[in-house]
Amino acid sequence: MTRALAKKPETSVTLLEAAKAVLRRSGYAGLSTRDVAAEAGVPLSQIHYHFGSKQGMMLALFEYLNAQLLDRQSAMFADATLKFSEQLDRACDYLDDDIASGYVRVLQELIAASWADAAIAKVVRIAIRGWVDLIIAAAREAERAHGSLGPFTPEEVGALISNAFIGAESLQLLGLESKGMPLRRSLRRIGDLLRRMEDGASTG
Repeated sequence: MTRALAKKPETSVTLLEAAKAVLRRSGYAGLSTRDVAAEAGVPLSQIHYHFGSKQGMMLALFEYLNAQLLDRQSAMFADATLKFSEQLDRACDYLDDDIASGYVRVLQELIAASWADAAIAKVVRIAIRGWVDLIIAAAREAERAHGSLGPFTPEEVGALISNAFIGAESLQLLGLESKGMPLRRSLRRIGDLLRRMEDGASTG
């Protein structure tokens, strides 16, 4: 967060929530700082004061949302009472929440914007890497507890699961799930596969 954002958190959060609403409605290309200011009911100058530009506002929005979600994911993957399969089940539950909240739309919009904007790409890479690192750590713990992850290293498990989730999010936004593609159901099957591994290790 910027220095100004730390000084005036109430106005900043109001603007960020407004930006999220406009982004969900209009997409990144159609989003304007003027529309966000109108949505928030504040002068346009407040956006420039807090964030400097549309890009600065979007990066602040992403960091604002991602910090909340990363804290949630960190707590879940650190929960020693949950097996790896149960952590993936919980991640699927969280995905349903994140689609409803608009976070998935924000992430996917910023991924697309990052292809032509190095500053956005840097922030998005750091955020995604934080999530992948949590999965890798959980996979390493599962490997220690249950033995081999089959032909996969923990790093490969992290890459595959993160790609599966981000890809499913993208296809869900395209409407393919409503056309019969079982995206979220398929993600939940990952937990089923892990359960077989865990059950096999416990009976072996």
